[in-house]
Amino acid sequence: MISAAEFLAAAGRHGFDFYTGVPCSFLTPLINGVLSRPALTYVGAASEGEAVAIAAGAWLAGRSTVVMCQNSGLGNAVNPLTSLNAPFRIPTLLITTWRGQPGIGDEPQHQLMGQITQDLLSVIGVEHKAFPRTVQALPAALRHASARMAERELPFAFVMEQGSVRDDGLDLLARQRSGPGVRADLTMPGEPPSRAAVLERFLTLVDPAAAVIATTGKCGRELFTLADRPQHLYQVGSMGGASGMGLGVALNVSRPVVVLDGDGAALMKLGSLATIGAYAPADLIHIVLDNGVHDSTGGQPTVSNSVDFAGVALACGYRHAVSCTTLDQFASAYRLVAAGPKPALIHARIAAGSMSKLGRPTIAPADVARRFKAFLAQRTASSAVPLVAAGATS
Repeated sequence: MISAAEFLAAAGRHGFDFYTGVPCSFLTPLINGVLSRPALTYVGAASEGEAVAIAAGAWLAGRSTVVMCQNSGLGNAVNPLTSLNAPFRIPTLLITTWRGQPGIGDEPQHQLMGQITQDLLSVIGVEHKAFPRTVQALPAALRHASARMAERELPFAFVMEQGSVRDDGLDLLARQRSGPGVRADLTMPGEPPSRAAVLERFLTLVDPAAAVIATTGKCGRELFTLADRPQHLYQVGSMGGASGMGLGVALNVSRPVVVLDGDGAALMKLGSLATIGAYAPADLIHIVLDNGVHDSTGGQPTVSNSVDFAGVALACGYRHAVSCTTLDQFASAYRLVAAGPKPALIHARIAAGSMSKLGRPTIAPADVARRFKAFLAQRTASSAVPLVAAGATS
C-alpha cells in the first residue's frame, strides 16, 4: 500500500497537476489527497463522461490531466474516450477502480463490470496496467504510462484494486455559495432565426481572443463553413461534452471562452451546468442554440420546448442568463453577457433546419485540436486572430 502523498508526488514529477472525476470508495484517499493540496486542481464532475470532457479541455489549455472513476462509471466514459479522445488524439491518465474483482466479495451491481473491466478498456483502445501498490513500483509505472501516452497520444489507464492507497484524511475548506444570478428576458414576438444566421452574427461579435468550442453535428459544420479560425474547436462525437470541454479550458486560460451548444446536447449532459455553476469560471459564455430538434439525425423533436435553460443555469449557479428569440435580440444578449458577470448563458430559440450547402471540416480533428491548443498557448490573449478561409488545412 502507498500513501496518496507518495503517488501525487511521483505523478507531479511527470507533470500531472489537473485531476477530475467521480468518487469511488477505493479512490477516497487519492481524491482527498488532491483536494488537500492547493497546488493541484480537482474538479468534481457530475458524470464520468463529463470528467473526460473536462480533462480534454484542460489538456488543450496545457495541463497534464488525470481522470478518476469507479469501473462502473466506465460505461459513462466510453463515448468521450472513443469519440473525443481518440479522434482528437487527446491523452489523459485514467485511474479506474476494480469493484467486483473476481474472488473478492462485492455488491451485485459490480459483479459483471468486475469481470470485464480490463477487456472493456482493451476493446476501446485504452492501454492499461495494474495500479502500482508499492513506492518502489511507482516510478516505473508512471514512466511507462507517460511514455505510452506521449507515443500514442491516447489515454492510458491504471486499474486500482481495493486498498491500494492509504487514507490520510481530508483537509478542505467549504466551498462558498454564490448569491443569485441576474436574469434578462429579451424575448419578443418575431421570426426565429436560423442557426447559420445566428452563427454569422456571432462571428461579427466574438472577441478575436476568445476560444470557441462548437458542439457536435451541424453547429460545428456550419461554423466551419462560415469561417474557419484557429480559435475554433469543432467537436465531433461526444455529444453533450462541449460544455465540459469549455469548463476545462476556461479554468486554465486568461481569455474569454464561448461554448456553442445545442438543446439536445445540453440536455444530454445537463449536469454540466451544475459543475460550471459551482466552479464558476470568470470568463465563460455558454450559448444554447435551441431549435427543438435533433437536426443532424432527421429532425426528431427534443424535449426542450418545456425547458427553461436560462432558469436552469441560474439555479445551477451561473451569474447571468439571458433568453432571446430573434437575431437582433441575440446580438443584444451577447453584448450584455460579454460585459456582465460570468459564467453566463444565452438561451436562443432558433428555427429548425440548416444551411443548404453544408460542408464538413476538412481539417482532421487531431490537427484542429493542436491548432486550438497553440492558439490557447499564445501569451497575449488580446492579440488579433487571423481569419482562415473555410476548407483550409492550416
